[in-house]
This record gives sequence, C-alpha cells and structure tokens, in this order.
Amino acid sequence: MSSAFSEIVTAPRLMAMKKEGLRITAMTAYDASFARAMDESGMDVILVGDSLGNVVQGRKSTVPVTLEDMIYHTRCVARGVSRALLMADMPFLSFQGSVDQALRDAGALMRAGAHMVKGEGGGPFAANAAYLTARGVPVCGHIGLTPQFVHSLGGYRVQGRGAQAAHLLAEAQELAEAGVSALILEAVPARLAAEITAKVAVPTIGIGAGPSCDGQVLVMHDALGLGARRPRFVRDFLAGQGGVKAAFAAYIEAVRAGRFPSPDESYGE
Repeated sequence: MSSAFSEIVTAPRLMAMKKEGLRITAMTAYDASFARAMDESGMDVILVGDSLGNVVQGRKSTVPVTLEDMIYHTRCVARGVSRALLMADMPFLSFQGSVDQALRDAGALMRAGAHMVKGEGGGPFAANAAYLTARGVPVCGHIGLTPQFVHSLGGYRVQGRGAQAAHLLAEAQELAEAGVSALILEAVPARLAAEITAKVAVPTIGIGAGPSCDGQVLVMHDALGLGARRPRFVRDFLAGQGGVKAAFAAYIEAVRAGRFPSPDESYGE
C-alpha cells in the first residue's frame, strides 16, 4: 500500500483526497471479518449500509431496517476497522425526522463506533445535516436514487434526467453549504455527476454515477457477485481472483486507476 493511501482516513482526509486528485474507495460491510479484510486491503471508507436489509435480512427494501439493526452492525464492523473511515447509514425516517431525533440517532451510531453518518435526501433535510455538523457529527449526504424513498420514487430508477438535473445539482450545493463532509451520488447520469463533482467543494462518491466522481462505492455482495439484482453499474470483482481479499484489492486498484466504472457501467442522459 502506498504511503498516500496508508494513513488513517478521516473526514478532513477525504477532502484532501479530492484536492489531491486521489480517488476514494468505499464498500459496504456488515461484520468484523469482512471489515477487517477491507481495512487490510486499503479500503478508504467502510460503509455499514442499511442495504443490510436486502443482503443480510433478505428484505425487499431498506425501509424496515431499524436503528437497533444499524447500531448492532456498526459495533460489529467497528471491531474490524483500524485505519478506514467507518460510515454508518441513518435508517428510514431517522435523518429525515426532527433535528432532535436526527441528533439522538446520529449520536447512537457514533457511540457504536461510526466516524461519520450518512443521511438520504436533500432539500428540506439539508437543515438536519447543518444541525448535525454544527454539533461535531460528520455527515455524508446521499442524493439521486435514495433507496429509502423507493416507494415514493416508484422503484429503483435512474434520477436526474432532463428537468431533474437542475434539481439534483441544487440539492448537492445545498448539502455542501450545510457542511457535509462527502456526498453519495447514486444512479444519476454520468454527465450530471461530473458537473456536480466539479461544482461542489466536498468529495463525491458515486454508485452508478459514472467515472468522474471523486470516489466509488459498491455493496459488498454485488462486488463479490452475490447480489440478487445486477444493475449495470455492478462488476463482479471476485471473478478470476484467488479470494475475497484479492477481490477487494482488485476493486481498489480499478477505482484508483480510473478503470471502474467503465462507460458501459454508467448511465447516459
């Protein structure tokens, strides 16, 4: 692992990586063993995603995942992490509730071992992001396809096409101004993701958002070829490798070299 990628990863470090042009690598984990393997492979960010509702609990969406679920898995993952930044999802209606609830739930996740929390949605929820960051809680925003909103979105669909593009750009800028430390862009056209990345000061981390983001994130089960769904932005990094740690290393190398995602793994207008 090069010295540029061997130091402990913090919220300010993510900002520095954007300025230095170093691509950020991120992946979800839900237990200590996989988290340790990612950490030792050099992953920058390990996300305890509420995607555990899909890949661990076998549910159809992330909506049923509770705060208690997230606390439990965050504690597990924290035991396997020594250098990566540990990010934890705030579950459905946690980040989107009152500022008091958002602060209480974020505090519980931080006490469980998270270094940063992630909240879905922009617009009115930028105020909650500002409230948390003002109180010392690093926040990662998440816009575009927000899985917790799957029922109101009508399914897992690409966001930000046509007239929606200006709306998503405005949300990104509002969240950046609210003080978020990073911004997840999910399932948005590559051209829009590139524009957002150029116009906001905070690092963008894409999932189905093209190659121009400051970093990439995948659900671990998708990256290992185990996902029940196969969106176009997913690549099986375990194929042809000698094991799980080799797959993590291959993913990290592909992201840092700018070889993932490819144009075929990105969305157009």
